[in-house]
Amino acid sequence: MNYKMMGRFIAQLISIEGVFLLPALCISLFYGEHSAVRGFALTVAIILAVSALLYTLCRRAGRLFGAREGLVCVGLSWIILSLLGALPFFLSGHIPNYIDALFETVSGFTTTGASILSDVESLPRGLLYWRSFTHWVGGMGVLVFLLAISTGGEQGKGFTMHLMRAESPGPDVGKLVPKMKQTATILYGIYIVLTIVNIVLLLLGGMNWLDALCTAFGTAGTGGFGVRNDSIASFSPYIQNVTTVFMLLFGVNFSCYYLLLLRQFRGVFRDEELRTYVGIVIAAIVLISLNTFSIYGNLADTVRHAAFKVGSIMTTTGSTTTDYELWPAFSKGILLTLMVIGACAGSTGGGIKVARVLLLLKSLRRNIRQIMNPKKVMVVRNNGRPVDEKVLDNTNAYLAAYVVIVIVCYLLISLDGFSIGTNLSAVLACFNNIGPGMETVGPMFNYGCYSDFSTVVLSLAMLAGRLEIFPILVLSSRSAWKGR
Repeated sequence: MNYKMMGRFIAQLISIEGVFLLPALCISLFYGEHSAVRGFALTVAIILAVSALLYTLCRRAGRLFGAREGLVCVGLSWIILSLLGALPFFLSGHIPNYIDALFETVSGFTTTGASILSDVESLPRGLLYWRSFTHWVGGMGVLVFLLAISTGGEQGKGFTMHLMRAESPGPDVGKLVPKMKQTATILYGIYIVLTIVNIVLLLLGGMNWLDALCTAFGTAGTGGFGVRNDSIASFSPYIQNVTTVFMLLFGVNFSCYYLLLLRQFRGVFRDEELRTYVGIVIAAIVLISLNTFSIYGNLADTVRHAAFKVGSIMTTTGSTTTDYELWPAFSKGILLTLMVIGACAGSTGGGIKVARVLLLLKSLRRNIRQIMNPKKVMVVRNNGRPVDEKVLDNTNAYLAAYVVIVIVCYLLISLDGFSIGTNLSAVLACFNNIGPGMETVGPMFNYGCYSDFSTVVLSLAMLAGRLEIFPILVLSSRSAWKGR
């Protein structure tokens, strides 16, 4: 295990987090928010000290860097970033319980959007900005950002590939171009352009600059932290429609946008995952609109609320325009199903991912056919190409781990005594990085009802869900920490 290489990388990463805190500090200074200024200033000082110490201890690191180091490094990095990122909320006194502050920050970085806050609007503007910005940087991936800006990103055996594979969502991670550093740069370039367009359209809808930034950050990262207590409900239908469109856009695999830039339109239109994603979204909107028409009384409002909620849940954003707890059981059942499916692989959304669902269904069909024709050799294909059996094995392992973690987390938080619907939806909403669940943790409530123990469990569930399970599980494996 190359501890020094990992330590140096983490030192660089947390120093970047200190830089990310500076705009929030400037916003608090501009608005004269003294408690927030104190929290940000102390946090930046702590981060600089920790980063300097870690870099000094690990400056003479070897270059050997394998898959094990990649998984451990990613898991540790996200935990450390969350531990330090929670300090502004805690040190400013606006979230006096550090466990709650950690939950809020983990929810931000993992783009979950679950909150313990009952009055978001009372937060200083600097903290509101930082809270939403964690969505944006966590959406594409903190380590992917570092790979994009690093001058030495291609050094070391497998360095960038192992990190990107460990952090990026989906059953299989490939390169858009030969070098991973260039791939990371392209991904973030597309991400930034889409975010800017979103901000401009929100400003044209009458939003002030800070609300537009925070809302766009939450939409781009498919996180859903709002600047108002009612999320997006009190904003105009125009703002809601813009947010719906961009939630769905950020739920698409970013490689599709790269193909569009290359004018490979046929490849995009033939993409099975994209077609399935669009089909599920349209079908869910139609079914929910038919089921909830009697609640809203007119077609325009019904479709607007249905489309927003489908986009919000399918992309695991979690923003809301209406209390879906008032919807019929059929519509809520659809939403619960969308929570599990999630968005496309290679997007900023969470969930199992449409690509994995497709692979699981195709693998099931292949196995049924092989039972009937034992001597016939069959392969699973995706977009006309054979799928590597290792990818199928990893997909099956992911599903098994998914089920086990959901059950364990559900049993652990059930010690708090809430209803089955509350606890199960809370676990699914946190593990799939959605945010609001059902009943006591529904869209009109928050997660402040849970004990510190359950809050920690749900925080770990969010991290495991965002990092596709394995980087967090590897941290608990004794063999991962042994020498080569």
